[in-house]
Amino acid sequence: AEDSGLIRPIGNWILREACRQARAWLDAGLPLGSMAVNISAIQFRNENFLQGVFTTMEETGLDPKFLELELTESVLMKHAESTEVILKTLRERGVQLAVDDFGTGYSSLSYLRRFAIDALKIDQSFVRQITTVPSETTIVTAVISMGRSLNLRVVAEGVETQEELAFLQAHDCDQAQGYYFSRPVLAPQFAELLETQ
Repeated sequence: AEDSGLIRPIGNWILREACRQARAWLDAGLPLGSMAVNISAIQFRNENFLQGVFTTMEETGLDPKFLELELTESVLMKHAESTEVILKTLRERGVQLAVDDFGTGYSSLSYLRRFAIDALKIDQSFVRQITTVPSETTIVTAVISMGRSLNLRVVAEGVETQEELAFLQAHDCDQAQGYYFSRPVLAPQFAELLETQ
């Protein structure tokens, strides 16, 4: 999709559908924390990206505080000056921002202080091995500690076992996501999960 340029209309559709669905769940009184949407590099670099995000929120009626945009380290580090302006504008409007697949990209950590970021998402490749490979355990522990010291929410991706969850809880990881909790489900099934918490 990125090679053909189709990622722009696909990404715009995904953002609109995610915001529409989040608003529907909120209108139904369901306890939705936020709706996270992955943003591709091509989407993010489009000159109409910011306006598109804000227009989508206005059209769907979604309060920005319920939207979280996920960007990879490599996306953040290209054109750092313009990136800083875009992220600051999003944050000023109330949109949350997360670094997706943290630990797999850019090696400098200075951007964590420079950019307006709310959360770090530990890549699942590290999470998968925390109970079996000591070196991966050290990396995950360090990321959690660093994130907390920077007042960032830390989310572990790809949690599949009780052992992984127990390790993350023992090390004060803020949130976790993965098949341990649920495989991807359709919107009505997810609404049932929200209802039963």
